[in-house]
Amino acid sequence: MANLKVKFCEVEFENPLVLASGVLGVTAASLKNVVKNGAGGVTTKSIWMEEHKGHANPTMFGTEHYFLNAVGLSDAGIEKAEQLFGEYGVPGERPAPLIASIVAGQASEFAGLAERIVTLQPDVIEVNISCPNVEDEMGLPFACDPMQAAHVTEVVRKKMDEVGSKIPVVVKLSPNVPNISRIAAACADAGADGFCAINTIGPGMAIDLTTRVPILKNKVGGLSGPAIKPIAVKMVHDIWKTTGLPVIGTGGVMTGEDAIEMMMAGATLVGVGTMVYYRDVGGFGEIAAEMNEWCEKEGVKDLSEIIGTVK
Repeated sequence: MANLKVKFCEVEFENPLVLASGVLGVTAASLKNVVKNGAGGVTTKSIWMEEHKGHANPTMFGTEHYFLNAVGLSDAGIEKAEQLFGEYGVPGERPAPLIASIVAGQASEFAGLAERIVTLQPDVIEVNISCPNVEDEMGLPFACDPMQAAHVTEVVRKKMDEVGSKIPVVVKLSPNVPNISRIAAACADAGADGFCAINTIGPGMAIDLTTRVPILKNKVGGLSGPAIKPIAVKMVHDIWKTTGLPVIGTGGVMTGEDAIEMMMAGATLVGVGTMVYYRDVGGFGEIAAEMNEWCEKEGVKDLSEIIGTVK
């Protein structure tokens, strides 16, 4: 058996497979169930300071090739998140590391959120800067501009330093940019400890041929699933080459070989989300077994041997 354990920012994971934010992360029970089914770690839904309503149903649609979602980052707010953390367990007693994803519409709000989240002691904090930026008159996500992305990172880093927290801060980047390396470099300079990449691509649209209207109530949604994997692999590689910082590679991972490919590109952890739609939650354990099978076939004893091997 190969050693599937990995260390991400000094946090140890039993295997590199991590539940991506926004999937099955509503309750502590659902997170524990994901771990029970083979995940090495879990990520919460993106947490807002206050309740944030998403879009009306239908919000999701998938085919064998792609998946669209327009959930709209719905969340019950930080107080509900405190309950989830309490039920999931304190550090040292958790079934697996817990990554807390935080999101805000203004850069200044991230500081307050970070301060509240620190008290809940997540193992890693994921700063989701892919949401619309209400401070920008065009409503562009923070992740679309190097200066804005760096500013949010700096705000969170400063707050973490003020409260004396050593919890790693990773920044979740958007693929909808001309050059993701520039964004990553700016965030690294501002104090990011690592990255999560990528978020969904698009938006995209699917049309019902009978009714002749978009299938999603919101008309458009973020594109994920098998179709985006090559883009995710390339962007993970770009980020890793540019910054040398650890990456949670996310996007289109459906199999053990997909996960290995993502790690060869530079990922230390592999975010898995849409896979659940295709293989159910048991897919986590199946992917881990497929990774082990590949390692045995290729003579790989430890996953550290393959991380970032593509130059």
